[in-house]
Amino acid sequence: MTTTAQTVWNNCLNFIKDNIQPQAYKTWFEPIVAVKLQENALSIQVPSKFFYEWLEEHYVKILKVALTKELGETAKLVYIIKMENTYGNKQPFTEKIPSSNRTPVKSQEVDIPLNNKSPELKNPFVIPGIRNVKIESQLNPNYSFENFLEGDSNRLARSAGLAVAAKPGGTSFNPLLIFGGVGLGKTHLAHAIGVDIKDKYPEKTVLYISAEKFTQQYIDSVKKNNRNDFIHFYQIIDVLIIDDVQFLSGKSGTQDVFFHIFNHLHQNGKQVILTSDKAPVDMQDIEQRLLSRFKWGLSAELQNPDFETRVSILKNKLYRDGVEMPDEIVDYVAKNIKSNVRELEGAIISLIAQSSFNRKEITIDLAKQIVEKFVKNTKREVSIDYIQKVVSDYFQMDVDTLQSKTRKRHIVQARQLAMFFAKKMTKASLASIGSQIGKRDHATVLHACKTVDNLSSTDKQFRKYVEDIAKKLAV
Repeated sequence: MTTTAQTVWNNCLNFIKDNIQPQAYKTWFEPIVAVKLQENALSIQVPSKFFYEWLEEHYVKILKVALTKELGETAKLVYIIKMENTYGNKQPFTEKIPSSNRTPVKSQEVDIPLNNKSPELKNPFVIPGIRNVKIESQLNPNYSFENFLEGDSNRLARSAGLAVAAKPGGTSFNPLLIFGGVGLGKTHLAHAIGVDIKDKYPEKTVLYISAEKFTQQYIDSVKKNNRNDFIHFYQIIDVLIIDDVQFLSGKSGTQDVFFHIFNHLHQNGKQVILTSDKAPVDMQDIEQRLLSRFKWGLSAELQNPDFETRVSILKNKLYRDGVEMPDEIVDYVAKNIKSNVRELEGAIISLIAQSSFNRKEITIDLAKQIVEKFVKNTKREVSIDYIQKVVSDYFQMDVDTLQSKTRKRHIVQARQLAMFFAKKMTKASLASIGSQIGKRDHATVLHACKTVDNLSSTDKQFRKYVEDIAKKLAV
């Protein structure tokens, strides 16, 4: 690097810094390196093709003004795009002249075509053209706060979601991690936050993506040698929503790149929203440094809805579909299907369909038939209370004794078995299991599960306990 090139570029930066937002300067100008100055052409190195195109789209005018002030009307700016060394083989630089100063320049071996232009950017690998850059949010407008009914089971998560939607990146709920079992509304709530933000802040870039698709995009970027494009794409998002983040488990490369993207977004006041079927403390094979980031904001659990909430959900569903149904039938369905919202709505849809197709009146008998078939074909989740009762009965003690503080060996083992089966057979978090079984913490539950695993493999009598209780809990 020559002193002259650096001096010219530093002067340009001083001018640019005074004329754009501090955050934009930090994101788009600090990573640039001045390389050389030949005659009136300043060469600068940028990290990726995506980075270059973003500068061309948004900052070409200010760059031209800054460079003209330093080098006069004949000034030229040459971009040098450093290709990523993904596979360990050296890639040469590629030089590009911006659209404002298009003159023939010799390009080295690797050239990056700029003819793949698309008016909409739906994923990181449809690189935007110079104009009309638009990132599709991938949000489902049918998922809104209006049809996400509040109850004791979801009040914290819903309230946090509303706070984030009102002030994305400006609350202590960053990241917001929504976790809970299948069919409890995690995806619905994540979309509702995104939809509300787009309504309130149409200028913000919001993107919803599943962790599975994020992983596949990352793998593709490595194959195509454009990992930097992938990173820079995600770094420009204002609100990033990643669904089923537990899918990153065991994928060290994806976790590493997400760690850097997360840090960039968080440091720059951007909002991150995550959903998971587990609390951070229960996630396996996720790097500790990433788990610690998940805990920076708020982890809000969605639990199974109580009876009143289930009734409200069913009545809201019927109202939206324009269907009338007697309260006694709604109550019957709500009392008998307790596991999750998806099954609850599925049962009411089946009931409406049976009535419509077979021209039958919706009666309590028809509801019983539908619910019976539906429940029979649905894997029911055993409750923690039921597990404690089965284990207590097996060891001929009451539940209060099982939950007590006593350290007597047979009671401790019974308590550990209850915790083991609660973790195995429910979607509850370790913290939730510990809280319900004697007000213990998540570390106690984790220790209990490890103890049961160890004793099962070394103690014949204890293994029989595990097998007998498993049979009694079989559903």
